[in-house]
Amino acid sequence: MDIPGLPARRAALHLIDAVLRRGETLDQAAGGALAKVRGDADRALARAIAGEALRWRQDLDELIDSATKMALADDAKARAVLQIMLAQVLRLETPPHAVIATGLPLLMGGPRRLAHGVFSTLMKREARLPAVPTLPEAAATRWGERADAIAAGLVEPPPLDIALRNPAETAEWAERMGGVSLMPGHLRLPRGSAIDLLPGFRDGAWWVQDLAASLPARLLGAGEGKRVLDLCAAPGGKTMQLAAQGWQVTALDNAKRRLERLGENLKRTMLEAEVVLADALTWEPEEKFDAILLDAPCTATGTARRHPDVLHRISPRQIDEMVELQAKLLERAAGWLKPGGRLIYAVCSLEAAEGEGQAAPAGLTVLPIEASELPEGLAPTAEGFLRTDPGMLAEVGGLDGFFVARWVKD
Repeated sequence: MDIPGLPARRAALHLIDAVLRRGETLDQAAGGALAKVRGDADRALARAIAGEALRWRQDLDELIDSATKMALADDAKARAVLQIMLAQVLRLETPPHAVIATGLPLLMGGPRRLAHGVFSTLMKREARLPAVPTLPEAAATRWGERADAIAAGLVEPPPLDIALRNPAETAEWAERMGGVSLMPGHLRLPRGSAIDLLPGFRDGAWWVQDLAASLPARLLGAGEGKRVLDLCAAPGGKTMQLAAQGWQVTALDNAKRRLERLGENLKRTMLEAEVVLADALTWEPEEKFDAILLDAPCTATGTARRHPDVLHRISPRQIDEMVELQAKLLERAAGWLKPGGRLIYAVCSLEAAEGEGQAAPAGLTVLPIEASELPEGLAPTAEGFLRTDPGMLAEVGGLDGFFVARWVKD
């Protein structure tokens, strides 16, 4: 029989291995890695351990290397076990004796003695992590002069943001739920809130959506019954926003399971949209649209606060692949717009190639984003685009990294 808590630690190791060795996301790896972990609390613990070990991996490795006479191989199991042991003590405030009891059984023989010795040495030294996690060199290089500020925004997982179906009720919901609003229709709650138990969830008064992720749909304004295509729509946050803003929405995606979740969200919020299961690279609409929102597939490096795996598994090859796909989708979307129609292009990525590097398709002109359309503390770029990153609005809990462009058809 396993020691209590050991399955969660074993699962955390499997999660980290899936990210670093197979390039999977934590979400993709969760099904297999957590299969033998019983109870929601232990599954959440495994995710938290893996997430913090990946978030602080560079700094944890520096501590480990400072306490070994001979450097451990990067893929040594003893190194991975020490990473999760130290992450528990230094980030999750797990007592050292509990960490030893559930960490060392993951190893046998010499590696166990080595890990015990390194861990004990670091505890005697009262080892600490820096105030801000060190970014992997490749990511820091790509993110340039904003890298330090971005790193500072990754210290903690994000708070819970929700988007209200009726922005006019923002003050009422803020008082009722004890939240803070950064703009009408937005509410920020402490991390760890039990979503389905919060007031208004079952009534469909709101849905979970990061503040930055809510901005692209907001930039289309009121729909007044006009037709909009939400391209790559699942799981539906932007679809619900557009429907609540008065648009007649066609929501298209090629992922059946995610579209089913979109349908469930529409039913819960009592909002309407035409849901289409299709590949945007081959699908053709029967008539053109007044507006299109393309929240394109991307590397998702802007979500590193909640998905620290992206710090380690994104390569130049993956960025290039996404850029090529995004350009194809942009070109097709531009052809589905009516004259005078507006196209919003958005990616939850910090990579310039996926944002600023994407040129407007032929026949489209920049419709500059105005500061008055954004939460206080954010501003458009000189080109009229929007660029956010986890280092922005840090004093009120930060936000995800996004690039947003708005174009109009000539």
